[in-house]
Amino acid sequence: MKTNLITREGYDKLKNELDFLWKEERPEVTKKVTWAASLGDRSENADYQYNKKRLREIDRRVRYLRKRLEQVQVVDYSPQQDGKVFFGAWVEIENDDGETKAFRIVGPDEIYGRNDYISIDSPMARALLKKEVNDDVEVNTPAGKKEWFVNSIRYK
Repeated sequence: MKTNLITREGYDKLKNELDFLWKEERPEVTKKVTWAASLGDRSENADYQYNKKRLREIDRRVRYLRKRLEQVQVVDYSPQQDGKVFFGAWVEIENDDGETKAFRIVGPDEIYGRNDYISIDSPMARALLKKEVNDDVEVNTPAGKKEWFVNSIRYK
């Protein structure tokens, strides 16, 4: 189950995508569909079929974004969060082998295309919540339990 939390930056990104699809891309594709349909036989018209398919994809994404933007709760930074890991934190951790990882804990809608973001629903994020710098963290993974050490916590 997805958590309905999102950072301000993530919300703005989804809102901008919705605005772009609805106000710019969809009208352009609609013009192409109208033009291609005016050429006649639609069954063999590649322009018509491709753009009609693209229009359905845009409409599907617009419906999803509208619904999702109504469901999510924007979580803004609060000074009370300083010193502990909460939603929106940039965290650097290290294991006994000296391997380090740095990432930001965000909502599930924000992780796509980003290697430095992890979902609040992930086992790592759940284990890190409310931890402080210098705390040890035990994370249950499919490969077994892993030990990590919190090096730093920061918020933008």
